[in-house]
This record gives sequence, C-alpha cells and structure tokens, in this order.
Amino acid sequence: MSSTIRSVECLQLRLPFDHGAPAPLFAGRPRTTLDSGLVRVELDNGLVGWGESYGAELDALSAVFRGRIAPLAIGRDAMDATLMASLERTLHNMGRSGPILHALSGVDIALWDLKAKMAGLPLHALLGGARRTRIPAYASLLQYYGDKALVQKNVDRALAAGFDQVKLHEKTLDAVAAARGAMGPDVPLMVDTNCAWTADQATEAVDAMAAFDLRWIEEPIWPPEDIDALQALRAQTGVATAVGENASSVHELSFIARAGGADFLQPSAIKSGGVTTLLRLSRECAGTDVHCAPQSAFFGPGLLATLHMLAAQEDEVHVERLFCDLGFTPYGETIPCIDGAFELTDAPGLGADPDPALLDSGFVRHIG
Repeated sequence: MSSTIRSVECLQLRLPFDHGAPAPLFAGRPRTTLDSGLVRVELDNGLVGWGESYGAELDALSAVFRGRIAPLAIGRDAMDATLMASLERTLHNMGRSGPILHALSGVDIALWDLKAKMAGLPLHALLGGARRTRIPAYASLLQYYGDKALVQKNVDRALAAGFDQVKLHEKTLDAVAAARGAMGPDVPLMVDTNCAWTADQATEAVDAMAAFDLRWIEEPIWPPEDIDALQALRAQTGVATAVGENASSVHELSFIARAGGADFLQPSAIKSGGVTTLLRLSRECAGTDVHCAPQSAFFGPGLLATLHMLAAQEDEVHVERLFCDLGFTPYGETIPCIDGAFELTDAPGLGADPDPALLDSGFVRHIG
C-alpha cells in the first residue's frame, strides 16, 4: 500500500466557548473562541491522518503550512522514520520554536495517526501498549480574575460534573482560598499562574498559597525557563512545581526532566513536537521523581494523541480538560468525557476523525 504524501493542509479551527463568566482577555481583547490548526495529511492511497497545531495566530500558521511545510512534505514517504527530523532541520533557520515548531507538531501527530491506521492498531499500541484505557481528567478552569463568587460557582460545577481534581488559572490568595473552601480538604487543587511573578516576588505569594494544600503551582516564575529560580522556589515553599508548556524545544524539556527542574513536566503535543516528543519525555521521566503530565488545553487530535500517550505511559496521571461548554465538541460522540474521564477504544489511529459536521461548519475555515 502506497504511503506517499499527496497533500498537507492546515484548517483553521475556532470553537466558541462559555466558561461560566464573561469572556476572558487575551492580548487585551475578549477571547471568545479556542483556536487551533487542524492538520490534514492525505496519502496517495486516500488514507487521511489528522493532527493539531497550536493556533495563537492562525493566519501565520496557515502561511507556514502553505509556503513551507506542504512543499517539503508532499511526495515524501509518510512512513519514513527520518521525515520529521529532515523537516525540522530544513526549517531550523526560520526558528526553533513558535509557529514552525507548532506546525511540525501537528504534522507529527498526523503521521502517527497514519502509521497506526496503516497497522490497523490504536495509537497506544505503537507507544508500548495500553496500561489503562480509562483516562481520568482534571477540570482546568479558565481565568475569573480573582472573582471569588465565580471561582466558587465553577468549582462546584466541575465537581458536579464528576471531576475529582481541579486547576485554577488565578494569581490571588483569595481565589485559591475560595476554591479550597468550595471543594473541601480532600480534592486535589492545582494553580496555574501563567508566569505571574519574577523570582524575587514568587516566594511570598506561593508560600501564602501553600496553606491551601496545592498539588502543584504551575508556571509561577517569569521567565519560565529560569529553572534555578523554580528549584529555589520549591525548596523555599515546599510546594511542587509544574512547567513545560512554554519550553522552546524537546531539548529544553529533556534538560528539565534530567535536572529534576520541576516535579511535573508539561510538554504540549501541539506545541512541543507532537507524539514523538511526548513519547520521548514520558520514557525519560519513567522511574524518576518527575511526572510527565502533558498540558492539553485543546480539543482536537492533539487531545487524542495525549490520551493515547497517557494510556501507555508507566506513570498514571490525570489529563487536563478545559472546563467550558463548546459550540461544537469535536469528538463528543466517539470519545466523550463522562463523569470526569475519557475512555479509549481499540479503533485504529487516534481512535476518531473529526466529525464531518464540524468540517462543514462555520467553525472551520479552509485556507487555499
């Protein structure tokens, strides 16, 4: 069966969402959609693989695919083990991170989808085999800007929906106290501050939050690559740390893992290099004190790829699930989140293709 790549396309996906509060701000503007690039790789034999790329600026991402990725990939063998490395090396002088790495991440996911489909196996079988097929999720609440009433309301909603762990995107002690008050003492609570503090500011803030028994503090330091400051913060406060979403390459992530730079390593399938990066880091963390717990604040093929990796890895961790209602849930019928968990099947590849109704909807834009 031919495995030559016929076409590579990036579709712009914008999913409207409601997180139980007024729209949060991004770059000073209300954020009303969750955006990513749906990557479609078709072979000469008609088989299609799906991937996903981070979509901070979708027009820039589409331009990378149209002008750089597609010309390099079309005509290549999708099963060639050197393909991704050759693409990365060819494009290295355009940047080792940012839109180039995001685009390559989506291609990598699509190629793994194709490999598993051609083998007639679920992706987790190619990653070492499933140790579990039920993957519990934690509710990752979007930002409420310290509004205690909204924090309490949405923590209550998440617990009622069956989630048994909750993460905040907040920076204030009052918001953390409100969440702990709503959930009681036994529910694990994580706090993501999105690089809120410099090294000289973080200790006092995190030390105060420590009284509320945090499972981890995520991205507490600006800049996020200051691993020495991160390790010092952990030593000073006793609070476990989590980083990795903003790492510039798999090599930076690998350094963090090997150096014990954080307790929880958070590579992103759609930012950090796709399935290949997740698999490498999962194996590097196995048997160490560092837990591989990928960031997964997205809903397309990148989420499915993350679920398959978590099914296969030795360490059992919860998957991140943004807690919001979507205008369209890409895999709502085939791989739903029920009572705070996902259940994988033995369907080949990622386990599902995007719903045709989604592809024909106004939420997806095809760029020529």
